[in-house]
Amino acid sequence: MYIHERKEWPEFRWNEAALAGLLADVRHWQGRLLGRMEALGFPLREEATLQTLTQDVVKTSEIEGEKLDVQQVRSSLARRMGMDIGALPPIDRNVEGIVEVMLDATRKYAEPLTEERFYGWHAALFPTGRSGMRRITVGAWRRKQSGAMQVVSGPIGREKVHYEAPESDRLQKEMSRFIKWCNASSDRDPVIKAALAHFWFVTIHPFEDGNGRIARAIADLMLARSERTAQRFYSLSAQIQHERSAYYNVLEHCQKGSLDITKWLEWFLNCLKRAIAASEQTLESVLIKAGFWKAHAGESFNERQRKVINRLLDGFEGKLTSSKWAKLTKCSQDSALRDISDLLGRNILTKDEAGGRSTSYTLALEK
Repeated sequence: MYIHERKEWPEFRWNEAALAGLLADVRHWQGRLLGRMEALGFPLREEATLQTLTQDVVKTSEIEGEKLDVQQVRSSLARRMGMDIGALPPIDRNVEGIVEVMLDATRKYAEPLTEERFYGWHAALFPTGRSGMRRITVGAWRRKQSGAMQVVSGPIGREKVHYEAPESDRLQKEMSRFIKWCNASSDRDPVIKAALAHFWFVTIHPFEDGNGRIARAIADLMLARSERTAQRFYSLSAQIQHERSAYYNVLEHCQKGSLDITKWLEWFLNCLKRAIAASEQTLESVLIKAGFWKAHAGESFNERQRKVINRLLDGFEGKLTSSKWAKLTKCSQDSALRDISDLLGRNILTKDEAGGRSTSYTLALEK
């Protein structure tokens, strides 16, 4: 029996005493992180938010098996946040869609959740009206003709059904109740409410596709409410992607169990705590970037040099070579070599040990 088939659904229960210490830890970590970020000033907080949301968008899509271009995501976010990060690459519509959803959820966290808002999120995720090659109902709850909504794994003919969602004729009632609960004021801790909202929504599974991404956007919205800030400094989706197997296992366990979802809440709080701890890397990279430009404030850089240096500071994948420089900045090989030679002469870049045609370069950062 699935949890939504029980007569007491959706009267969730949990062991508050068992979670009290863990919840207190999470709230402490939240407060500590927010305090540290507050001391940085608005520009650096926005830079940290840009890095966090980029990671959030990329990883929430990765959980569903979709790999997005990191630079497209970052550029799309920066444009909407009013941040100048140089020339923007062409951006795919599917990237724009998930970016729109995440920014609407986090920047407008205080606004009520509504049926139309959910429909808008869903339409943004599937701008062509298709999920892969399959045409789906977009901007509306799934319909009877789409058949049973099942979470399945395994090869065709030997599928394993992990979960089956409520039938389509229940969705209007289920979602009306869920939306009313989301918007109602409550004495319940808002972090617990974020965990409940994620589980409740993904259990209803109201859309033909995109339910996981929207559930995680709802959790981010609720967490923003818990912190009363639109700025995001940790990525829950990145941590869930890292713990993807455990995520699906605990969901399946609780969706087939009783209305006691202590195990889900415990897992969610621990995952959130680890996500906040991992944000130290984001904070460190933001401080390194700010420190670099402060140290070189009086120096002259051309537009190409600024662009590549910022890419290196933001986490450049692979090794930087002169050919990659030329490709990134859309310049000739000769111009790339002049730019690099200038930075080598000023000890801003260092040449890596391997020479010859594979010569690569690293940013020289003060220890």
